[in-house]
Amino acid sequence: MPAEAAVPAVPAPAPAPVEPHYAAPALDKGLDILELLASTSGGLSQAQVAAGVGRSVSQIFRVLSTLERRGYVHRDPQSGLYVLSLRLFDLAHRHDPLRGLLQASAGPMRALADATEQSCSLSVEDAGLSRVVAQVESPGDFGFRVRVGALFPLVESATGEVLRAFRDSVPDARDADLGAVRAAGHVERGDELHAGVIDVVFPVLRPDGSAVAALTVPYVATRVSVSSVDEVVRLARDTASQIAASLFPASTP
Repeated sequence: MPAEAAVPAVPAPAPAPVEPHYAAPALDKGLDILELLASTSGGLSQAQVAAGVGRSVSQIFRVLSTLERRGYVHRDPQSGLYVLSLRLFDLAHRHDPLRGLLQASAGPMRALADATEQSCSLSVEDAGLSRVVAQVESPGDFGFRVRVGALFPLVESATGEVLRAFRDSVPDARDADLGAVRAAGHVERGDELHAGVIDVVFPVLRPDGSAVAALTVPYVATRVSVSSVDEVVRLARDTASQIAASLFPASTP
């Protein structure tokens, strides 16, 4: 029988080029923890952090301790729960997007103070507290001021109530009081610590409906006040909207 012709060998396809992957496990753990805490309302225990990033407690212990030591997370000494600190805000504040918050608010807040002859401040949430990041004093003889950098409880202040009510894009139906604040769009009430002061607070909203900051006017009524509290409410609402529009301009087609 005639010999069968040899079938030429078909060369195997060349392997697909593999993109270089430079692993940094500790950095991955740290970023996973920061992203988890940033997306979580309230604090998390060490075990919850480990479960949230899909690792064991022993795998995240040193990374979590380092983040705490470097000031990126805060551990409540009583509950032991971890929350984000303002360290990332401090870093981002050196960068244009966060500097933009203060730049976008400076002019409108100055105009609000001039128009009402009342002081105003801008606050953000920081580790379960509200921190004042900007302050414009009243040009008049009377006014109430707070120190930039001052911290106030989220649960005992009108500013904190607004930050909590607009913390997420979707309201928490379990808290009727915060739901009422969200429905009203602002808070207007007597200050619990300072008699004669009416706090008027509006959220500065992101496009998704969550608050990036809260604008507060501690209204002090005197015989020479140039604006009523109703006028202050209207102007504060407009100012918060103006700041938001500067931060998040609508995209054009």
